[in-house]
Amino acid sequence: MVTYHKRKPRLKPLLNKVPPGFMVDASWLKSQGIDPKSIHNYVVYGWLDRVIRGVYRRTLPEGVHENSNTAWQVALLSLQRIMNYAVHLGGESALQLAGFSHYLFLGHEPQAHVYGDVPPWFKRIPTETKIVVHHRSLFGDDLTGIIDSARDFQHESSEEDLRPAINVWRWPISASSPERAILEALDELPKNASFHYLDMIFEGLVSLRPEQLTTLLSVCRSVKVRRLFFVFADRHQHAWRKYINTSKIDFGSGPRALVEGGKLHPTYKIYVPTDFMSVADSGKDVDA
Repeated sequence: MVTYHKRKPRLKPLLNKVPPGFMVDASWLKSQGIDPKSIHNYVVYGWLDRVIRGVYRRTLPEGVHENSNTAWQVALLSLQRIMNYAVHLGGESALQLAGFSHYLFLGHEPQAHVYGDVPPWFKRIPTETKIVVHHRSLFGDDLTGIIDSARDFQHESSEEDLRPAINVWRWPISASSPERAILEALDELPKNASFHYLDMIFEGLVSLRPEQLTTLLSVCRSVKVRRLFFVFADRHQHAWRKYINTSKIDFGSGPRALVEGGKLHPTYKIYVPTDFMSVADSGKDVDA
């Protein structure tokens, strides 16, 4: 007697897990029991579109077109929500997500700052935005300040974007809170960021939470970032500044050379641009 084994359906579970327009790679498809021949067939029959080698997107509904500016956002959400990568949007990009976009992209191309381990193909996604990938080394394994933001980047896009696909699923982007994001952005000084650019952003950070800042500054692994943060904080004197006790912060020892030709900050012992010394520092010196 011949026994026939019913083949387990693969397409329906795939469609249930992957929203229209979202991406998965060949490794993830293999983990779902989908072999290369089936992937090829799904492309032929219009269930999947090939984005780049080894990366596939569930076909968009008729009449919905991908905007090249939004492709990286969908790819990031796909990593976070479908393929379960430990990755988040951070630094300047998270500050944009929090509403500081009027300060960003002045004089340079749009960038997406992503923190965590990502597959090699992520940086090759066709998009007009430069994808910059960072390791999560600044805070180690501490995840303080990584939140799921319900906001996305679609509010200023045209009608020919991925809004219908994204809004149906309402997936939030995992991103740094403003408190974590500003420390990540300061870590890029001076090589990959501008003092004056971040100074404009810092001017608008009037509602940071001192409790979260204190926690993040305590686990932050960079003496440079801790010192720089207080250079900016003392410069702007937002209301939250007085609630952070610097006696609990490790500032390391000895001066730090950061800016060639700059001046040594009298309190935080780090070289900063000359015009950053225009605001008198009358506070008690940090032990160096």
